Amino acid sequence: MTKTRLNFVTVGDSHGEGDGAPVVFLHGFGGDVTGWLNLQVGLSASYRSLAFDLPGHGGSLEYPKTCNAAVAAMAVLEDLDTLGIEKAHLVGHSMGGATASIMALRRPEKVASLCLFGPGGFGSEVNQPLLREYASATDEESLYRVFQQFFGPEYRLPRAMARHAAQQRLNPLVRESLMKTAEAIFHGDQQKILPLTELGASPFPIRVIWGLQDQIVPVRQVMGLPAMMAVHVFPKAGHMVHLEASRDALSLIRQTIRSAR
Repeated sequence: MTKTRLNFVTVGDSHGEGDGAPVVFLHGFGGDVTGWLNLQVGLSASYRSLAFDLPGHGGSLEYPKTCNAAVAAMAVLEDLDTLGIEKAHLVGHSMGGATASIMALRRPEKVASLCLFGPGGFGSEVNQPLLREYASATDEESLYRVFQQFFGPEYRLPRAMARHAAQQRLNPLVRESLMKTAEAIFHGDQQKILPLTELGASPFPIRVIWGLQDQIVPVRQVMGLPAMMAVHVFPKAGHMVHLEASRDALSLIRQTIRSAR
């Protein structure tokens, strides 16, 4: 059996309406594969998908390098090579969006399309204090208060999300990994900016999706993006737009995949 360095979950049919390229899901800072399950199931009749735990997260907790978007990009690319996947449709959220973008910049031949939800690296501004609070929180109540700021004000946040995160953080390695990752992805109170002009000139379709109420990376970062990037803004959603508007998210992922043909 082929051995990868990252944990991943595969869902779906590789012989559906797709072009043979699977869909690869990449979560954000502090997330894991479970955040994509609804979308993976939604695509499963037509597409095979793989959701990866990025280095230092979920089942990839013991990855030997501290995670940032560049480390994650190389790790996922190496595993796609190991799995014999020549090309994939990439779907990324937040840090996972930056990861997908770096993958596309470094290995464009590996990418069929990009669908990015509130991606990191599209501007220097990032709510570094809130993300550090998220990284250091350990109890359910603290995590619930932090999570509320990740979503738009009208979203009914399930308690189970905070409970799941609190249970994970009973493992001191999880807390240590999150703190190290936070130090690796921040530069003072800012984040690095990706070469967006170069990314926008890519030969595959790119779709950028943002919540107007995003308190992590401000929606104004979509202003002035290269013209070939399709942009969608959801007025009531926050940073977790792929969960807050999941049906629309699924539809946009499908549109992005189909436009790559």
